[in-house]
Amino acid sequence: MKIWILRHGQAEPMAASDPERALTLRGREEVRRVAHLLAGESLDTILASPYVRAQQTAEQVCHEISYPRAIATAAWLTPDDDPRQALDFLAERAERNLLLVSHQPLVSQLISLLVDGHRSGHYPMPTAGLACIETDFPAAGIGRLLMLKSPGELPA
Repeated sequence: MKIWILRHGQAEPMAASDPERALTLRGREEVRRVAHLLAGESLDTILASPYVRAQQTAEQVCHEISYPRAIATAAWLTPDDDPRQALDFLAERAERNLLLVSHQPLVSQLISLLVDGHRSGHYPMPTAGLACIETDFPAAGIGRLLMLKSPGELPA
């Protein structure tokens, strides 16, 4: 199983509430850059946080890679959700190649939990950072980090 983990692109600093913060133009450009790393991947599912910036990030990815299916919203992908709970939800899924679009600190903690077996490892995930983890089963400490990229490392 491949689990792709994407942090949303840069968002507005202020909105009526945190969940309502939208992507900036720079955030859209960041997402465009990293989306090309997903081109050619046969994604079974894209799961996104219900927050506006994560939904917009997922929509941008879908557009860039011509993803043919709808984005699924996962309430357990918000910034303060517990990565152990995310593993529980992932364990119930049958997909072999899925993309999660979420937020800090959840994204770094989830990578650490999958790869290191705890959630305190340091995995830098700037806005639109993308990681790919391969695992036989979504459980703590058995994943192998295949890739960790930020938009700043990619050509414009």
